[in-house]
This record gives sequence, C-alpha cells and structure tokens, in this order.
Amino acid sequence: MKAVQVEGQELPWVDAAEPTLGVGEVRIANKATALNRADLAQRAGHYAPPPGASSILGLECAGVVEEVGEGVGRVREGDHVCALLAGGGYAEKVVVPAGQVLPIPEGLSFHEAAALPEVFATAYLNLFMEANLEPGEFVLLHAGASGVGTAAIQLCAAFDNPCFVTAGSAEKVSRCVELGAADGCDRHTVRFVEEVPGWTAQHGMDVILDPVGGGYFESNVESLAVDGRLVLIGLLDGTTSSIALGAMMSRRLRVIGSTLRGRSIAAKSRVMDDLGERVWPLIEAGQIQPVVDTIMSVTEAKEAHQLLSQDGTFGKVVLDIPQ
Repeated sequence: MKAVQVEGQELPWVDAAEPTLGVGEVRIANKATALNRADLAQRAGHYAPPPGASSILGLECAGVVEEVGEGVGRVREGDHVCALLAGGGYAEKVVVPAGQVLPIPEGLSFHEAAALPEVFATAYLNLFMEANLEPGEFVLLHAGASGVGTAAIQLCAAFDNPCFVTAGSAEKVSRCVELGAADGCDRHTVRFVEEVPGWTAQHGMDVILDPVGGGYFESNVESLAVDGRLVLIGLLDGTTSSIALGAMMSRRLRVIGSTLRGRSIAAKSRVMDDLGERVWPLIEAGQIQPVVDTIMSVTEAKEAHQLLSQDGTFGKVVLDIPQ
C-alpha cells in the first residue's frame, strides 16, 4: 500500500507496509482522512503515537470495510464506515479496533464522514463525560472555529447549552454564531474575561473547553462560575501558568486535563458508542453537520499542513485518498 511518511520537512506519498489484521479489528480501504493539530505536533516530534499505534499520521478516516477479524460483529465487509484512530489515517489501508468504528451517517460523503470522528469524539468526551455538562449550563469554547470548536458548538446547541466562543477574527466569530453559538469575541481585539459577565448575566461559565493553555489559564479561572469546570485539551499557548488556589477552593473549581488518543480501546469505544446513540441520529436528521473548509489530495499533505498552521481555516481540512 501507499502512505504518507515524514521525511524531514517533506511528506511524500510512498510505499509502506500494510497493517496486519488482529482479533477484534477491522481493515478499512481508506477513502479520506482529515487533519488535526496533533498531526502537526507529531510531525514536529512533540507528540509521539501511543505504544503499539501506527507511526503514520492521521487520527480518523472514512472508507469501506475490506475485512473483519475474529470476534467482530458490529460491521461487515462492504460497510461504509468512519473510524477514530490512534494513527495511520494518511494511508490506503487502515486497521482499527471494531469499537472505534461507526457507520457513515446516511447522506454523507466519505469526505464529510472523515471530518467527524476525532473532533466529535473529543468534543463529546470532554463536554459530557469529563465535565458532566448539564442542560442549560453556560459553556465557553476557545478556538471556536477549529474542528473541535465547530463540533462543540453544534453539540451545545443540540443539547440546550448556551455556548460562547473566542476565535481569530470577527468573521470567524460570526460564522460560529451562524453555526449555533450564542455570541463570541475576536481574541486579538477583546479580552474574553471582560465579556463573560455580560454573556452569562453575572453567572460565569460552568464549563470552559480550552485547547490554548498557557496565558489563558488565569482568565479562564476568573471566568468560571461556582462549581465551574475547566477542561484543558491543548497547550497551543504554552505549558505553564500560575494558579489562583484561593479562588479555586472558595468557588469549588475543577481543572481537568484530558487527551483522547492515548486512552484505552475500551474507553474510546465507549465514546464512539455514545456518539452513535446520541449524535449520529442528529447528523442524519440534519441538525448537526460536518464542517469542512477544504478538501485536498493526500499527495498534498505538506501543503495541507501549511494551510492548517496558518489559522485561516474554519472547520476541517480533509485529505482525499487516491484510488
């Protein structure tokens, strides 16, 4: 098979060893994958794959089931599926545990389906399973125009949670509002911590989903309501900050560090099962949709990475896999 390999600064589409199929696994003839910030971090040497995972980039895919391993009953050969991966998405063939595979929602293309697994699993896991978000609670989403951000906006709208965003331009904020956010601000011109009291009628944010870290931490803590939860899912702005311990104690605040990729197969399967039960029907009903900014060929992976790193996209960059 062919796959993208990291060779210095280049990402050539070259021959690679085909993954072997094991018990409880599914082999997928891959039609599309999608970019995530983790891909850029792994390429730069800052985010190694979990033990046993493919070293090939790519955390999600969509394609056709080619073969199933012993003990697999939830999918069969010929099914059109999408999957959450620990690695290996930038390739013609993918092998993945069956619990991380879901049918492509009716009406979606392979390109659209490839934009679903990683971002919806990340958003759902951290909002509803880690932060235990309840209907009516206020949510602040940093990087609202990102893949995870656009997924989280739609989940909040679907499950009755007013959500607010920070984004890199007024245009992106407007698009987030069109997608379902209640309001937002341009992070370059407005301090979000000053907007939170007005957005929430002085209540504060019940949950903040933050891929930024670093310099946002103190303002996040200040923005939280009593019993608020800050879920840290990335460190784009740095790895260190100071903590206002008094505020955390007096307002019973919780800070939750969370990653998805390194979790157990069982844990990731539980997330996917919940998505299949609670979110996939909303996609098929048109209430939630994949947000795709650009589709490129996987042979243009280097250019796609450059596009994502420039922070000009809204939603996902998808890579088509040549047949």
